[in-house]
Amino acid sequence: MTENTVPGLQHRTVLLEEAVDALAIEGARADGIFVDGTFGRGGHSRRILERLGAKGRLIAFDKDPQAIAVAHALMQSDSRFDVVHDSFATISEALRERGVDQVDGILLDLGISSPQVDDAARGFSFRMDGPLDMRMDTTRGISAAQWLATAEQQLIEKVIRDYGEERFAFQIAKAIVAGRSVAPISSTRQLAEIVARAVKTREKGKDPATRTFQAIRIFINRELEELEIGLRGAFDRLAPNGRMAVISFHSLEDRMVKQFLAARANAPQPDRRLPIRAVDLPQPEMKLLAKMKPSTTEIAENPRSRSAVMRVALRLAQPSAGVRP
Repeated sequence: MTENTVPGLQHRTVLLEEAVDALAIEGARADGIFVDGTFGRGGHSRRILERLGAKGRLIAFDKDPQAIAVAHALMQSDSRFDVVHDSFATISEALRERGVDQVDGILLDLGISSPQVDDAARGFSFRMDGPLDMRMDTTRGISAAQWLATAEQQLIEKVIRDYGEERFAFQIAKAIVAGRSVAPISSTRQLAEIVARAVKTREKGKDPATRTFQAIRIFINRELEELEIGLRGAFDRLAPNGRMAVISFHSLEDRMVKQFLAARANAPQPDRRLPIRAVDLPQPEMKLLAKMKPSTTEIAENPRSRSAVMRVALRLAQPSAGVRP
């Protein structure tokens, strides 16, 4: 599905049908409450609304002011829809404010959208020259340019190494500090050129600036911290038999999601030698349902989907005390 966004920019929703199918919006569940933790340009949200019943409700989240503008237009046409201009990390507080205790399904589509990448003014891409901003929410926080102007070399190196998994992090950080002493690094082209000069060995088919831009974007937007908080909040608000689907686009995110779900699907077991009744053994809180990647057809139509991984899990109903599961 392709959605118009900023004039001249397009967004194609990744795993559109698969993600919405994973929420199992059917039967009585169609009148339940669902969350789209990353509205983007509304591809998943619109499809969820198509499947919701008259009493159903969808609450979406997004930090991007442009995404919020699209969401507000959707709110005007559908009373079942509401949007929160904030990160999905605030899910617990936002639902509490709306009088919602539990929800029936949660979808998180992580990373950045095509309109964000393709709009040079946002500063996410090294392929186009623009201001070095990188903030998903341009109304809050500091830009990448502001951070690079003052951050210590050791911190820049750590960010590029840890969030970009870049083996030339030291050389890149050193080059950035040297470069800013000559002139402020205020554009994407400046940063990309500095990285290109610092990286001596290039990965086939990948721009040398790819990992550095990814790392700085993740750091500026606190993406991994917000994912950790958001996963916990989502789990806490998910009703028994509720479903969670998470789409990740790079290994750091997917690893966090995988470990989070696995920890709740595999209850820690005590020493078998201890005299513990089966009824008192820890029970798993979630069931892993699926791991899915885009089809070859989707990847051919939308090459940016090739790195996507979706994991789906079910929140289990906990047995009552004293009742054998």
